[in-house]
Amino acid sequence: MSELLNTLYASTFGTDKRLFILHLATAAALGILVLRARQHSWRQACSQVLSTRTWRTPSARADYQIILLNLLIFIPLTPWLPDAIALAQWGLTQVNNWFERPMLFVETPWVIPFAFTLCLFVLDDFARYWLHRLMHRLPALWYFHAVHHSARTLTPLTVLRAHPVEVLLFSMRSVVVNACCLAVFFYFFPGQISLITLLGANVFNFGFNLLGSNLRHSHIYWRYWSWLEGWLISPAQHQIHHSARPRHYDKNFGAMLAIWDRLFGTLYRSDEQPPKRLGTHWRRQPGEQSLLQLYVGPFRQLARRWTGHPRQSKRSPSPQD
Repeated sequence: MSELLNTLYASTFGTDKRLFILHLATAAALGILVLRARQHSWRQACSQVLSTRTWRTPSARADYQIILLNLLIFIPLTPWLPDAIALAQWGLTQVNNWFERPMLFVETPWVIPFAFTLCLFVLDDFARYWLHRLMHRLPALWYFHAVHHSARTLTPLTVLRAHPVEVLLFSMRSVVVNACCLAVFFYFFPGQISLITLLGANVFNFGFNLLGSNLRHSHIYWRYWSWLEGWLISPAQHQIHHSARPRHYDKNFGAMLAIWDRLFGTLYRSDEQPPKRLGTHWRRQPGEQSLLQLYVGPFRQLARRWTGHPRQSKRSPSPQD
């Protein structure tokens, strides 16, 4: 039981996770400062940020159930999933069979670790962008990703609100990205690479999470300066990504960096006012927060599509658009 609880904690609240207690605390502090800057009193700001109202909604309760059920599903499956190091070793073996390995050496000791850490961060964010975008553009993937977008209220735990199929796809993406980075750097710089970490997490990921990433899934609408929203995805931009209004559909796919959205035409800088409603439909649907609908519904939609009876793959329009 102790080992199980340790696994649950590490996979959800570990130092390399967004829900690490320090990241939650800094997000709350930043949220209070944001509201204070909008002329709220300290008491009003603290009361609004720490309000438990959004944590008691049917949508939030569905978040908790999905998180627990996914943990129960993946804990026994994890040992059977591919490992990034093993995949990188296999790739190195294949390349070594065909090419002579160049032995490059950089005298400055911090250059290769910094380059490796930065490349891993950028490539991982780039891969997240494209997988996220595909999950919106391909109906067969959207059925599963819509589980995340069906959230009507956002809390930091909503980041883990995902169908097991989506969890598996993003896990495999992470394995492939890590394996590619490891293989390339081991090939050119054997014995010289290491990851620059802070409390065991990639220093760039840790820094981003430390600076309020949990406000992305929250009721605090925090905008960046317009120029900065062309480089980093603000909490407000991600909340717009969850909006039920059609003009906000398929925008701001980036996880941390906004440069991919800017390069590929999906960037949407935040509006003055927050989205009026979140979710996949403007009007609430019967049973939209039930576990049966959230877990089985995507398979039903996929089956109907394969049998020639596709359902609407995109979200329904709002009365305003």
